[in-house]
Amino acid sequence: MKEKIYLIPGLMTDERLWSRIKPFLEEYELVHIPIPHSTDFDEVLDILVDIFKEEKINILGFSLGGYIASYFAVTYPNRVNRLFMVAATPGESQEAETERRKQKFAVIEKEGFKGLSFEKAKSLVEKQNQNDIELIKTIQDMFMDLGKETFISQLTSTFKRIDLFEDLIGLKLPIWFYYSSDDRILNSEAIRKFKEVEHNMTIIPREGTSHNIPLEVPKDLSLKIKEWMKS
Repeated sequence: MKEKIYLIPGLMTDERLWSRIKPFLEEYELVHIPIPHSTDFDEVLDILVDIFKEEKINILGFSLGGYIASYFAVTYPNRVNRLFMVAATPGESQEAETERRKQKFAVIEKEGFKGLSFEKAKSLVEKQNQNDIELIKTIQDMFMDLGKETFISQLTSTFKRIDLFEDLIGLKLPIWFYYSSDDRILNSEAIRKFKEVEHNMTIIPREGTSHNIPLEVPKDLSLKIKEWMKS
């Protein structure tokens, strides 16, 4: 029987986020769990508790899903075997970022929900991947298909992040972070804490700007996941 890994996607991403990593991880049962439709993280956890049937789980989250996975781990540590966060930090909401995101709501109210333009989606991937039309189209399609209601719900939830760093440090389980060193979307204050505070977590930066790591560098990520599963 294959060991199971639960996968939680990020803001405006769905099961297609894992499409390029699945071929490298065939020895595991990968179970995609959509982000529950709620703006309240405690309510999200209540839904997840009912979904996870096993006594202890391996949980991997990307971006917003990484924060949700870490929130689950600090709330229900007895239910978690291992935690892996991809392009995510356990940091709190930053005021400047919250204001920028609120402005997006104003634009939607005024102009309607238009999804991501090709150029915007292209700007989100690393230079060496900007000719990968399939990749850019996948990012666009996920965003558009999830739609306005999901966008507003997920973005609103990000205003309510609390800092989970101290709680994570106290957990006695393998916790891994994998992120791009020049990812503009990540909370730089939380990254700084990784470097300055003593902890037993495994922090693995990669050179580059990629946020959509599961789609852009699936092979490298899969190797890290295999190491994590053996830890």
